[in-house]
Amino acid sequence: MKITNIQFGMLRVPLKTPFKTALRTVDKIEDIVVMVHTDSGHIGYGEAPATAVITGDTHGSIVEAIRHYLTPRLLGEDIADLNRITGLIQASMEKNSSAKAAVEIAIYDLFAQLYGAPVYKLLGGGDPVITTDITISVDYIDKMVADSISAVDRGFESLKIKVGKDIGVDIERIKAIYAAVENRALLRLDANQGWTAKQAVYAIQTLEDAGVRLELVEQPVKAQDLEGMRYVTERVHTPIMADESVFGPMQVIELIRMRAADIINIKLMKTGGISNAIRIADIAAMHGVECMIGCMLETSISVAAAVHVAVAKSAAITKIDLDGPSLCQFNPVVGGVIFNESEITVTDAPGLGIREIHGMETIA
Repeated sequence: MKITNIQFGMLRVPLKTPFKTALRTVDKIEDIVVMVHTDSGHIGYGEAPATAVITGDTHGSIVEAIRHYLTPRLLGEDIADLNRITGLIQASMEKNSSAKAAVEIAIYDLFAQLYGAPVYKLLGGGDPVITTDITISVDYIDKMVADSISAVDRGFESLKIKVGKDIGVDIERIKAIYAAVENRALLRLDANQGWTAKQAVYAIQTLEDAGVRLELVEQPVKAQDLEGMRYVTERVHTPIMADESVFGPMQVIELIRMRAADIINIKLMKTGGISNAIRIADIAAMHGVECMIGCMLETSISVAAAVHVAVAKSAAITKIDLDGPSLCQFNPVVGGVIFNESEITVTDAPGLGIREIHGMETIA
């Protein structure tokens, strides 16, 4: 099974409600779909969103990076030589992690198809059913409370609350949501780099003193501010999770060395795909550090790949934040992983199990 061609598509899926964070507001998913073709007729699927404010990738840069830097290196490569191919992908250029991730996902899809097994089984196996949280976008307090209650009523047991715009209002938001869902759901706070280190300590200690129990607080300070992250981690009881501060294995090693956070958030679009996600999970496990696996605004193509990683690396990846498909008005993918509100189930179909993608526009 050798690579013969790489094609692109654009997939647009409207969200049920606008996705609002301290960094942006989005009302639909618009992702690049990558299709890696082989001489055996098999097709591997990958996907990448444009997340310029986080990874630096845009739709144009994703397509051009794959077209001009990845494709020439991969044409003719044998899918069975997985380590060589992932090495070529990672060495092809600096940065461009989302472009690399889209292609790597497709390659792992084909590798598993080659051996007639789902991706997670070739990564080591595991329980094919996991449970995700759901994101509550930053909004007016009453709206966030109503959204939180609705999510709990739908069966979600963990809520990821977006904050980081106004620290005083943020504290009131969390108090109100906690009071509304106490004992029914765990709360995870995502500040999206919206606070300074001192603001984060003030906000978290204020919530702790008020009796609000949080499962974790994600990326309270700017991505580059590891000293600030450590400052917060040392001064609060609530576990602190690094997200944008950690893209690859070397950053994970530095963060663990500094004791700058308690938990690491793995995202395939940050790591450049599955190979580095596995390395991060293994490094974290060696040091007894928990991981979450998350996603950007992605559909069930690339989120499915993250699910396979989560299942295979469940000893390290103890928290799941893969709600992208649950935020969509519909699932454009036929086959693959089954997303049913908080429950995610992996089938035994080979690879990622994707049979068809509805509504995809071809990119020449």
